Amino acid sequence: MKIRAEQLQDQIKKQLLPVYVISGGDPLLTQEVADTIRGGARAQGFTERDIFHAEGNFDWNQILNESSALSLFSDKKILEIRITTGKPGDKGAAALNELCANPNPDNLVLVILPKLERSAQNSKWMKNLEAAGGHIQVWPVDAKQMPRWIQQRLRSANINASQEAVQILADRVEGNLLAAVQEIEKLKLLATDGTVDGNTMSSVVADSARYNLFEFVDKILIGDAQSAARSLRGLQNEGTDAIPLLWAITRELRILVKASDLVAGGEHSDWALKNSGVWEKRLPLFKGALQRLRPAHLRMLLRQAGAIDRGIKGMRDADVWDELATLVLSFAGSQTLQPGNIKILLQN
Repeated sequence: MKIRAEQLQDQIKKQLLPVYVISGGDPLLTQEVADTIRGGARAQGFTERDIFHAEGNFDWNQILNESSALSLFSDKKILEIRITTGKPGDKGAAALNELCANPNPDNLVLVILPKLERSAQNSKWMKNLEAAGGHIQVWPVDAKQMPRWIQQRLRSANINASQEAVQILADRVEGNLLAAVQEIEKLKLLATDGTVDGNTMSSVVADSARYNLFEFVDKILIGDAQSAARSLRGLQNEGTDAIPLLWAITRELRILVKASDLVAGGEHSDWALKNSGVWEKRLPLFKGALQRLRPAHLRMLLRQAGAIDRGIKGMRDADVWDELATLVLSFAGSQTLQPGNIKILLQN
């Protein structure tokens, strides 16, 4: 069955389903929905959690074997399956169908997917997952919805913000929900009386770290390789985790790949970028990157990002920060590796 995100907490309290599926493109909202499910499951005795990254030549028998295995201490377990492509393939589809057909009461299956194509939405494996449990679709927050979304978050944090303050924050984060939440966390500490006006909001959102994630990404898009590399090193020295950095880079790469495909199909670059999710203010940045980077180069960069992601997850040996530096320099226009060497890197 389909479950709305705002109904999920009540649904879990009423009845914890054996299967949950989350699909959508926003990492923050996906993470929050997953946290709600994990928290509800823990409250009902599911104390163990196994995570499976179903990518490449993944062996789906691992999940089937784990599902049928008896725990030594009889603890209930969450089997979390992350399918970043949204396409499990024939073997994956068969495994998911089997999990639905033969549920283990000591296991909760949590499947996390990106935004699904229509073919995946109508597939047999997805229909079986929905019939066995619940499917929560995470919808993106567009520019028009952003102020209201921020206002709701502020109220949940017991912060009373003026409309001007809300709009300032919406303009500042430009659709990045994770950034909005981080700014609201700062406000919880700084707005001691629980009230925020436009002046307060302006001062808070301007008071960011020396090496700012948004400025870092902008330097890459502009093509300032030297400055982007310095920012990367600064973010690393400040203790920034590699995951949000890679996520931010990959998000911009996916936008550029989609826009380049539309341009190759005859569309104007402005329309292609807007249709790919670029805000009006950021069009010049993305247009410059689109003109500078060929489609084949963009796809190679996306593959590099995928290899780094596998390194972060421990699926391959990698010096993550060195590879991030290579990716940043190449994205910004400084080709540090020859194509043949990049191919070897991706194969390792």
